[in-house]
Amino acid sequence: MQLRYSFRLYPDAGQQTALAKAFGCARVVFNDAVRAREDARKAEQPFPTAGQLSTRLITEAKRTVQRSWLGEVSVVVLQQSLRDAESAYRNFFASLKGTRKGPRAGPPRFKSRKDTRQSIRFTANARWKITNSGRLNLPKIGAVKVKWSRTLPTAPTSVTVIKDAAGRYFASFVIDTDPQADAERMPTTDRTLGIDLGLTHFVVLSDGTKIDSPRFLRRAEKKLKKTQKGLSRKQKGSKNREKARLKVARAHAKVADARHDFHHQLSTKLISENQGIAVEDLSVRGLARTRLAKSVHDAGWASFVNMLEYKAQRYGRTLIKIGRFEPTSQICSTCGVNDGPKPLDVREWTCAACGTVHDRDTNAAINVKTAAGLAVSACGAPLRPGAIPAQREETGSPGFPTEPRAA
Repeated sequence: MQLRYSFRLYPDAGQQTALAKAFGCARVVFNDAVRAREDARKAEQPFPTAGQLSTRLITEAKRTVQRSWLGEVSVVVLQQSLRDAESAYRNFFASLKGTRKGPRAGPPRFKSRKDTRQSIRFTANARWKITNSGRLNLPKIGAVKVKWSRTLPTAPTSVTVIKDAAGRYFASFVIDTDPQADAERMPTTDRTLGIDLGLTHFVVLSDGTKIDSPRFLRRAEKKLKKTQKGLSRKQKGSKNREKARLKVARAHAKVADARHDFHHQLSTKLISENQGIAVEDLSVRGLARTRLAKSVHDAGWASFVNMLEYKAQRYGRTLIKIGRFEPTSQICSTCGVNDGPKPLDVREWTCAACGTVHDRDTNAAINVKTAAGLAVSACGAPLRPGAIPAQREETGSPGFPTEPRAA
């Protein structure tokens, strides 16, 4: 499977200027490709192929006065931008035909220079490398300082340079991992676990363990309110407004990073300690339309479950999702009698059939585990993880050589 490893970049002033040029050139080529396709559609002509677009929008455009500055950046960056446009159209048409899974994809839109996220991608053809001093040497940009927080397990196939809304730069490497080798790194265990997701407690485990919700957004609301108020008071188009916008973006990035780190640590701990994990397939999008929307988004259930999915596939563990309509809060985990629905303020209840006193969340976690076991044993098959797509897969990364690049 393929994973992405992200590291913080610290380019100097000259390298930031070169990256800004690369971001702008990639954006222009992408917009030109979308415009060429739209013109062909309006004229009722066949769409130009990828080769025709590459010749017209890159090779020939460099010879014109209007697009001569395209030669100041690596040609691989421009070619990858065209590939992104092709991929966007491919996803759009597949979504129209119903052959694409997931939410419906809309037609590609023009990119703006004011977008909060800019990115460019370098493949093996760009001849980028990691120097002996640990810097990332990018063509026509230079050797950029990298903060290596961990080692790369294998040679990367491509690197994507990203600038986020907070003005931070990141290098995202695509890594081809070996699931068998990763599974051998995990300790052997036969434990199974059921997880009940909540708001007061982020997760309640079937063994009775309760992990409180950190509520990163709620704790940072006061600071976010102050920075947002300062932004609203700045004149539009001024430099002070741009400085205030960066403050708001950095405050939100701090909250998102803390939540992301919490999800990673907890998911890794659960995956390493348990062979099988059962979780309820919640409708996060539906819950986000209720009065609990802010708390639901603050918890980040979908991100946490996605981490459990790809880590279970990577390390040879089992993750089972049960249906969201399973009455886990109504069934007695001791005798199996359905005691009916209960309001949310009822946190403990006594089974009318057997008299067992249940904690609502712990009982639900036990029922999640039981329902997952019954679902698997009914088909007579052993526990095996289902087909899960690779986490954060990069477009256009497969098929490139993986020579040793890291120092």
